[in-house]
Amino acid sequence: MGKVGFTVVHEGNIVTPRGFTAGGLHCGLKNTNRNDIGAIRCEVEATAAAVYTTNVFQAAPLKVTRESLTDGRLQAIVVNSGNANACTGQQGEQDAYAMRSAAAHQLGVAESDVAVASTGVIGENLKMDRVLGGISSLPERMSEASDGAEQFSQAILTTDLVKKEACVSVEVDGVTVHIAGAAKGSGMIHPNMATMLAFITCDAAIGQTALHQLLKQATDTSFNMITVDGDTSTNDMLIAMASGLAGNSELNVEHPDWEAFAEAFTYICRELAKAIARDGEGATKLVEVSVSGAISDASAQAIAKTVIGSSLVKSAVFGADANWGRIIAAVGRAGEPVNPDTVDIRLGDIIVLSQSSPVAFDEAEALSYLRGDTVQIIVDLHHGNGTATAWGCDLTYDYVRINAAYRT
Repeated sequence: MGKVGFTVVHEGNIVTPRGFTAGGLHCGLKNTNRNDIGAIRCEVEATAAAVYTTNVFQAAPLKVTRESLTDGRLQAIVVNSGNANACTGQQGEQDAYAMRSAAAHQLGVAESDVAVASTGVIGENLKMDRVLGGISSLPERMSEASDGAEQFSQAILTTDLVKKEACVSVEVDGVTVHIAGAAKGSGMIHPNMATMLAFITCDAAIGQTALHQLLKQATDTSFNMITVDGDTSTNDMLIAMASGLAGNSELNVEHPDWEAFAEAFTYICRELAKAIARDGEGATKLVEVSVSGAISDASAQAIAKTVIGSSLVKSAVFGADANWGRIIAAVGRAGEPVNPDTVDIRLGDIIVLSQSSPVAFDEAEALSYLRGDTVQIIVDLHHGNGTATAWGCDLTYDYVRINAAYRT
């Protein structure tokens, strides 16, 4: 857990922190009966912060959410899946504002305190009669019990096979603070910010500036370090809300418990990011690339993301082929300083390259390792002190099948 420590709450979810309720239902945006609209509500106006996709084409809900977050406060988030409301012009903006207005009315909060998020097919207008009907039914579905969190987590999924949740507790000023998160993401995952939707709730009292800075820092080492397919979405958004109901003195970087809180918060981001990578469309295994010995952490990040994003590396992992040549080639094309004579590569505990020279290894042992559901690729450049870890998944036949027929 690290030297300052926190506790994983295995049965926790986004309503575990004090002050939050959540819910979800099926309103008819998806052809299946899976939930497709949901909300999170805080009983008080919460300190809030967000980070967004870097894609030039940003979906209408992002504009609305940015506007709501101008004062750094939120009280509710409304989310739909099945339709991204992206590249939908003026009508899309009107629909996103209509979602915000309807959610504010139904949940009893100010319009300016509502964030809007959407995910799904790009370039199609929302079926607003269904959306507004769903929002009108949300209040009776909102709950502070685990079922409310479950229904919300299901409502935000698209091609995801599983929900993504995490929760921890940490001591601040002698009181217990909870931090929890829920996320979706399976395809069009190449973040910077992250290609996904994620929502973090906590009950700590924290300053808005401190929360925003922490969110950005945590994102850089978690959501920004995952890739599934190299595509950055139009809709990615990560929102954090802090109710302040735990009763601690306001957190900032000078607070004596800041390190513990920041470690716990970053853990939530990292666990959600890894869950997204593991659930990549068609994926059969999680791949973790750790780089050390780079000239800087930023350089290590660039190299790790190049390796994890390589279609050839991902294909080799899928085929359980210990083809380290693809790894070294990715390292070399990352555009970062590397000494070509000092690189070590391991697959788990199996050394395949030492000081850039091949090492004889047991092919059967490597095959067995690569057939597991988690594969670690460790690269030591022996060129500096920079380190980074990135996460992704293998590239499978099913990825092509899923995305060849995404709209149908």
